Amino acid sequence: MTVESKPMASIQAAPQWVCPVCGYNMIGEMPDICPFCGARHNTFVTWDEAEQTYRVTPHWVNDYVTQLISAPRLGLEHAAYRIETEDGAVWIDCPSAFNRDLQPVEAIYFTHKDFMGASNQYRQLWNAKVYLHVNDAEHPLAVQFPVDKKTDGDFTEHGVEAFHIGGHTPGFTIYIYRKVLFICDYAFPPGPSMQLNPFGPKNETRKRSSRILEIVSERSLEIVCGYNYTTEFDSWLEDFKRLLGQAR
Repeated sequence: MTVESKPMASIQAAPQWVCPVCGYNMIGEMPDICPFCGARHNTFVTWDEAEQTYRVTPHWVNDYVTQLISAPRLGLEHAAYRIETEDGAVWIDCPSAFNRDLQPVEAIYFTHKDFMGASNQYRQLWNAKVYLHVNDAEHPLAVQFPVDKKTDGDFTEHGVEAFHIGGHTPGFTIYIYRKVLFICDYAFPPGPSMQLNPFGPKNETRKRSSRILEIVSERSLEIVCGYNYTTEFDSWLEDFKRLLGQAR
């Protein structure tokens, strides 16, 4: 279900800075260091400089999902994904760079709070609704970003299924649309070296992984979209089971 958030004041006139080391966006007065990666402020670029330098580039995943990543790569920027649903286009997560010539979406669903990207600017440009779990929305990395709907559990909208997992972050949420799983950085990379995200509460991350396994095991999926990769589901699932000690 979702909880409507109170409208936030316009941030159109506020300055915005982008860290080229990690891709994190900072709204308002420029801090001395990046609050995400600790890079010094003399490396930051303004959002309009970033728009001129980094082009958000689409890569087709299948007939209805496109991966969005900047070229050149913007630091540690993770991919966002565009889904063409039957009742409108939506994003899973958001690019770090603002490119005003991208095709609009109706909603931006976040997996977690670590990279809100340029979501505030896309929200203003398109009147897109931003979704983030309530447990992540109050985190210092997220509070400056407008959130229209603070979710507090599982929900389905535009045919996109959302499942609150927790673990890596308190509000971590995975998404499924048709045959595609959007897992972001909960577990990476695909293959025999897969590991759970080492940042955050390790025991809780492993504990909550069991719910991911339950959810995906009940569905016929084909593709997994991660924070910087896409891969075939069946092999990913075997890697994930092995990681959790449940391989056959």
